Amino acid sequence: MYSFRVSVLILASLLLLPLNAGAWERGDIESFATLPAGNANPEGITVDTKGNVYVTTFAISPPPDQLVGRLFVFSPNGQFLRQVSIANSSNLLLGLAFHPQAGKLLVLDLGKAQVLSVDPATGASTVFATFPAGSGPNALTFDKQGHVYISDSFRGSIWRTDANGGNLTEWVAKDPLLTTTGVPGFGANGLEFNKAGDALFVANTGNDTVVKIPVSGGTPGTLSVLTNSINGADGLIIDDDDNIWVAANQADEIVVIDKSGKAIAKLGDFDGIDKHGAPIGLLFPASPVRFGDWLYVTNLSLDLRKTGMPGPQTVDSQWAAQVTSHTIARLRARIPHVRE
Repeated sequence: MYSFRVSVLILASLLLLPLNAGAWERGDIESFATLPAGNANPEGITVDTKGNVYVTTFAISPPPDQLVGRLFVFSPNGQFLRQVSIANSSNLLLGLAFHPQAGKLLVLDLGKAQVLSVDPATGASTVFATFPAGSGPNALTFDKQGHVYISDSFRGSIWRTDANGGNLTEWVAKDPLLTTTGVPGFGANGLEFNKAGDALFVANTGNDTVVKIPVSGGTPGTLSVLTNSINGADGLIIDDDDNIWVAANQADEIVVIDKSGKAIAKLGDFDGIDKHGAPIGLLFPASPVRFGDWLYVTNLSLDLRKTGMPGPQTVDSQWAAQVTSHTIARLRARIPHVRE
């Protein structure tokens, strides 16, 4: 009888485990949209005020007719609306965002080390800012005054311009916490201010870290690592409670940390390749963006062996090589309950 009671107690405890681990919720990742055939590696993502979704591609090995970057636009329900070729760009496009005051669409062009102001209807562009040779502009954000901040993955810097692209300064210059010798070989990546505007948080992809930069009067303070071990920390966004949502591109998940750096949720996972050659769930997730109740995430699905970076073989490389249909995923933008 004693043995039976112990067994019942053990079974009851096991049945309760999912309640305790609720914030590690992996399922319910939808395929929101698919790039038109022949296009690959969606990376940057943003939304407009109507909920239309804009995506750029990081096309490592494009066909000859795709040597300029492309912008894809989808309706709020995932219907493909249009694609445009971005004038004067390379095929290696990364972050993009609408300026919150000026309204212009800014697109980062890694291949030409520049920021372009792009007409999202025609693809016409003008140069917004340019960077020195060897720079790697990757992601961008804005402060409350409308300044534009751009992460530089190769120099380990944060650049700043005014709302029109003028007064370019290396706001944080070549800081060791923003460089990397790790894999993937990108240092400073996704970045965003907290709601008070007194701290900028930056993902370091190769170091698997989120870095905090205190800000006072527009001037950066001493950098520090807020948290470690987010495997391939890529794009990030910050919600109204100052929780930081980070795309972990080598763990195929979204990691949510609070402002102390503690993980409070892990969302999504990779579940193979479907019969159409599309990833099921998340595969090398690069950039998240939130609109309403949804979190949209680009499945970069990048085979790092094609980039020529040191140490190119990763756990996702062989899966990414199988992808022939490239997608944008979405999931509910909510943090499941976790028992303290």
